[in-house]
Amino acid sequence: MDSLLQHMVDMTGHRDHAMLDISVISAVQELSGASQTRVLGISTVGGQLFVRSRACIRSGGAACQEEPQDSGPGESIANYPELEACLRQRAARAEGQGDDGSRRLWLPIWFGERANTCLEITHDSPFTPEALYMVNGIVSVYRNFQNLLDYSERDSLTGLLNRKTFDDQLARMLHAADVDAVAPGLAERRGQQRQLGTEQQWLAVIDVDHFKTVNDRFGHLYGDEVLILIANLLQSSFRTQDRVFRFGGEEFVVLLRSTTLENARRIIERFRIDVESHHFPQVGQVTVSIGFTSVSAADSPVVTLGHADQALYFAKAHGRNRVCYYEELVEGGLLQTVTTNDTAEFF
Repeated sequence: MDSLLQHMVDMTGHRDHAMLDISVISAVQELSGASQTRVLGISTVGGQLFVRSRACIRSGGAACQEEPQDSGPGESIANYPELEACLRQRAARAEGQGDDGSRRLWLPIWFGERANTCLEITHDSPFTPEALYMVNGIVSVYRNFQNLLDYSERDSLTGLLNRKTFDDQLARMLHAADVDAVAPGLAERRGQQRQLGTEQQWLAVIDVDHFKTVNDRFGHLYGDEVLILIANLLQSSFRTQDRVFRFGGEEFVVLLRSTTLENARRIIERFRIDVESHHFPQVGQVTVSIGFTSVSAADSPVVTLGHADQALYFAKAHGRNRVCYYEELVEGGLLQTVTTNDTAEFF
């Protein structure tokens, strides 16, 4: 009982989804005697469901986040037939058996009719009623706290992450960036990284073109619908490991994790084309302008965001409905910057 209470205290003490994932699998692993427990993220891409492990703990080991090894959406849900049936039937749980005879239990975390998260618990023997009762209690606390975090971290109109969450996520990304970037020779090294196709982090700022005109001509209800549909396109166009935010009004921000310049440009351009080719009810065609930049530990959040903003302004001033890369504009002499401390001056 003391152990259960301590786990409940740990779970409800976090204000971060990633740490909450770590807490819940640690609790389930210890209290159910599982051989492995994972938090699975469930995403929809092109109308198909995909599964990707977000956090994992194995018997005798420590719980840790699982970073994706590729830029794909994850495993097809077809690899998890019991879970697929569970989601289709909107059931509370599903059970299956592995090739090695182990038992697997899936517990989707339902919010209404949607489940973007699922716990997967692997056990060497069948689950006892006592273990199931204990796990269901932990999952109920986890679901309620996930809901509270979503309420504080997500934009109420689009369901995307909000500005407050962006500040935290960008600070973490900058902290995790290559510390060597602060050494002399940063510009030369960045050029080498681009030539070698080194994986980096990226920040993109997206603005809906002529959005005021949409509101003026069709009204704010249709304007809101445009924002919701663009939010849906953002979630389907970008990868599960990327983070998408509504920054305010008609502006959105995306943090792209661990990919090359070529791949980042391709992903961002694909989204721009998706918006351009989408039919928005009543409104018709809508386009977006996008500016993006690399994320470096040598730059503060203000400077990083300022670089992407300048690329965005360049895109809007030169025809709109286009993607502009900040470092490329600077190298081509189309933008000049003078950076001082935590502020950036552009001219």
